[in-house]
Amino acid sequence: MPSASTPLRIALVCLHTSPGSEPGSGDAGGMNVVIRHQAEAMAAAGHTVEILTRRSSPDQPDSMPLAPGVTLRFLTAGPPRPVAKGEHEGFVGEFSMRLAEFGTFDVIHSHHWFSGMAALPLARRTGTPHVQSFHSIAADDSTPLSAGERAESPGRLAGEAWLARESDAVVAVSAAEADTVVLRLGGPIDRVRVVYPGVDGELFHPQPDRPAGTGYVVVAARLQPLKGLDLAIEAVAAVAESLRPQLVIAGDTSSDFDGYIDELTVLAARNGIENGVRFVGPQSRADLAALLRGARAVRVPSHSETYGLVALEAAASGVPSIVAASGGLREAVHDGLTGVVLDSRDPEAWAVAIAEVLADPSLAGRLADGARERAQHLNWPHSAEALIAVYRELVGSGAAGRQRDLAVA
Repeated sequence: MPSASTPLRIALVCLHTSPGSEPGSGDAGGMNVVIRHQAEAMAAAGHTVEILTRRSSPDQPDSMPLAPGVTLRFLTAGPPRPVAKGEHEGFVGEFSMRLAEFGTFDVIHSHHWFSGMAALPLARRTGTPHVQSFHSIAADDSTPLSAGERAESPGRLAGEAWLARESDAVVAVSAAEADTVVLRLGGPIDRVRVVYPGVDGELFHPQPDRPAGTGYVVVAARLQPLKGLDLAIEAVAAVAESLRPQLVIAGDTSSDFDGYIDELTVLAARNGIENGVRFVGPQSRADLAALLRGARAVRVPSHSETYGLVALEAAASGVPSIVAASGGLREAVHDGLTGVVLDSRDPEAWAVAIAEVLADPSLAGRLADGARERAQHLNWPHSAEALIAVYRELVGSGAAGRQRDLAVA
């Protein structure tokens, strides 16, 4: 058993999307950012980290280094091509068999329910502590979907509840997500831990002079209905023309929502701002950082977010955020201090908030300064340190030795 100072060998399992992919492309989003940065920070602290994902192209190698101490491995499960996110449930069994080929780890940490379904049985067979992170949690048909969550297959609903009950720990990225794990999935509260994400304060930093004029506002997200992009367009259209900023939308269409960008383009035209909405596609981390720090504001109108990482990146960039009061966004943005949190999904209410930030430089400056100050206390080394503490607790307690029935209810 590793001592409290022994470096750990850690497996991060991410079946359906590669943390090596550019966030904003396909199904790569905030989860990918969290996994990669925590992995790099844990490796920098002396641990060995392997990230295991599904091969989605025949050109991908068996493995590649992502950073010193971090190896990304591509496992063959299903066809070596991109597929819709929902299809990955059919690859769980094959992926689990491939996982077994990589020897033993001190800890296995699964991200998203596909990964957990593949990894937890292996963890039990090898006596390895298993940690589960969900990043999104399904809503059943009896749950009001006004939060924007899509009802899922019975396989996911039962699988997530099983993982919440049977994993040695569940790591959530916000207190809101932790509450959902306990209340919706029945996860034991004593096994749920909150580890907040961090931000790279050197990459995401303010520009010397605050932008003037109406400028532009940014939404950075995968292009799917959950992200509330229709509200983003309708809200900008409702701003008085004298104050109306350009709306820049950064991100790619999710594989499950081909054609969604065409719907958004039609919506912009119907609202008379077809020339005021610019789709710039997925951005590299450096390009996203430049885009954010030049913005007048960043908006996160998502129906549901476990945290809302882009709001933290905006904060580090010294840019106020205007966000929906959903999920962990209430924790990512402090209303009136680092940004604006809106309970309403009325485009007129959002237009008022946008106009106030653009028309009042003192308000915008106060929010931007508060956001930057808060972001300086949240970084990836601190996030990784908190995560390692969870791992150490499990390794030291022999948590994986608990004998529990692994049959899915």
